[in-house]
Amino acid sequence: MSKRDNPNFSKDKKKKRNESRSDRSDNRGDSRKGRNDARSDSRSDHRGNKRTDFRSDYKGASRSDNKQGINDYQNEERDPLDSIIMGRNPVIEALKGHTEFERILIASGAEGSITKILGIAKEKGIVCHYVERVVLDRMAMGATHQGVIAIITEYKYAEIEDVLKIAKIKEEEPFIIILDDLQDPHNLGAIMRTAECAGAHGIIVPKRRSAGLTATVAKASAGAIEYMPCVRVTNIAQTIDKLKEQGFWIAGCDMEGPRYYNQEFSGKICLVIGNEGKGISSLVKKKCDYIVSIPMHGKISSLNASNAAAVVMYEVRRQRDVRK
Repeated sequence: MSKRDNPNFSKDKKKKRNESRSDRSDNRGDSRKGRNDARSDSRSDHRGNKRTDFRSDYKGASRSDNKQGINDYQNEERDPLDSIIMGRNPVIEALKGHTEFERILIASGAEGSITKILGIAKEKGIVCHYVERVVLDRMAMGATHQGVIAIITEYKYAEIEDVLKIAKIKEEEPFIIILDDLQDPHNLGAIMRTAECAGAHGIIVPKRRSAGLTATVAKASAGAIEYMPCVRVTNIAQTIDKLKEQGFWIAGCDMEGPRYYNQEFSGKICLVIGNEGKGISSLVKKKCDYIVSIPMHGKISSLNASNAAAVVMYEVRRQRDVRK
């Protein structure tokens, strides 16, 4: 009997075909499983944990946590200009102070007061290099460098105790400037310069939404940054409360209030200067013991923050000199 004549032939053939397909399917499944296991093990070896675990961790984190991490990273980034001091006088004043230098770059062929810079740097063991002026131009990003740029470490902030100690050494009533969200580094530098000249003992700035100590501030201060302690605090309002407990009078400079020259500034004084546009915040203003204003007789209704600070600071200085 031939295979074709056998009635069970087609059934047997179909059965064998299905069994063969099943075997191939099992083999493919085992092969795919093996490849997936190998990939998983490889990922575990190279990355320390499986991708599935990483994804679960990522999905478990809230968007606010991720956003906070990004903000922290951005806050840690520093402007390249923050680590340099440009200009002859600012560099000389920094050399006289306690600034830590990495090195000083001088334009080839520069003369004059550069000799003084080289002399002080040599005494302090600071390395100086001569470079082409184009190198300094590139580093200054368009700012005036006068043929010298000093590369420095990050500026250090003081503590309130340091400020009070300076006043005690000088045998004077403490005179402190509080800057409420002042954001322009040029204003901060100018205020530091005036504060140093007017005999203030220190400046307080908030950690957030405020200008900090940078090379721009150093240049605007004309070297006063080396002599004027700057304290950075988390909360201005809470700091004012602590200063009041120590006997300080808090005077705010704003558009409303009696004329500054009619106010008596005696004892321990804190002068509060507000933001360039909004002025003193409402919370900080409530903390002030009194508000003083500067008369405006022109068409412009307000002074620059650093100018306003200078006017009132020197009134405090004037009254102190009269009482001596």
